[in-house]
Amino acid sequence: MHYTIDPAQIEAFERFARAWMRLVVAHGGVRHGYFLPAEGASDKAEALFSFESLAAYERYRARFGNDPEFVAADSIRDDSGCVVRYERTFMRPLLPTD
Repeated sequence: MHYTIDPAQIEAFERFARAWMRLVVAHGGVRHGYFLPAEGASDKAEALFSFESLAAYERYRARFGNDPEFVAADSIRDDSGCVVRYERTFMRPLLPTD
């Protein structure tokens, strides 16, 4: 996930990120972390998650808007305005073979 965030709402974004990291793990994913601005002015943040398959990811995504915990996590974003926009990119890993 590629995020454009409101730097004035970084604490809210951190709450949002912590909530989603917990939900990803609870619903079959692996959290690799959220990466937030560290130095200087920046409105960019990244999140990396993986799932064993597209089907596993789709089961996780089916909870969006329905599961009360997912709705509560999204309300952090919606109520604070910490996320200006986001983009989802699907990738596959290329790992060392030796």
